[in-house]
Amino acid sequence: MDDGGGCELSARPGPPALARERTPTGVKIQIIALRHEYRADDGRQLLALDGVSFDVSENEVVTVVGPSGCGKSTLIHIIAGLVRPSAGEVWVDGQPVRRPGRDRGVVFQELAILPWRTVRRNIGHGLEIARVPREEREKIVDRYIELVGLRGFEDRYPHELSGGMKQRVAVARTLAADPKVILMDEPFAAVDAQTRITLQQELLRISVLTMKTILFVTHSVDEAVFLGDRVMVLTRRPGRVKESVSVPLPRAQRSWDAVNRDPRFLAVRDHVLQSVRAEVAS
Repeated sequence: MDDGGGCELSARPGPPALARERTPTGVKIQIIALRHEYRADDGRQLLALDGVSFDVSENEVVTVVGPSGCGKSTLIHIIAGLVRPSAGEVWVDGQPVRRPGRDRGVVFQELAILPWRTVRRNIGHGLEIARVPREEREKIVDRYIELVGLRGFEDRYPHELSGGMKQRVAVARTLAADPKVILMDEPFAAVDAQTRITLQQELLRISVLTMKTILFVTHSVDEAVFLGDRVMVLTRRPGRVKESVSVPLPRAQRSWDAVNRDPRFLAVRDHVLQSVRAEVAS
């Protein structure tokens, strides 16, 4: 369906429960009727997510945006296996998610790199845990140091790095472990505006080169549309899928200079922005 402004909209619900025994070809993440309720500090039961269903295809980048408190981070925690949902299911690469696993790499807003390890040893941390032989491990680490632009900083410690460089380390460490999918929870929210633009463009480049499946949560509509092949808009709490918006620009052709002059990008951005604002105002 086309709203007349170059913005392609499509509803993509997750597969029905009866079909979940077999993952559809090309699908990496299936989210099926997800519901999550939790107890607030004041003792009240709050419903964070309700009936969330969608899928993420192999090599696809899907971004998730919505009003503050709509359950975006809860969604990432459930897919990562860090939180058990109240109801519903998550499947990754045809396997049900029951706990954290090496098939899912997670990059959080709060940096999880180890302060006592150098850049090189931080990036190789997961490989060490997996007992990858040293020579092979060093080759993998070298590849990702180069990929994220940290050549020359291999022996620096986190306290010697800028915020943007620390996030590059976190991304490189996740990529080096070679997960089937990458989950990102507002990873660039804490850096300054210029660094954020640089990191967004770097992530686009890396996503094209590595062909990884990525689910990226953000509160920024511009970021969601710039990075995603599709943008999932959630309603205000309890979070439900309001719509799926396709971004009709190949990732390999995007840069901020280009998209800010592209009417297709501007149409999608304006549509998503209005969709989120309608939830905030309702």
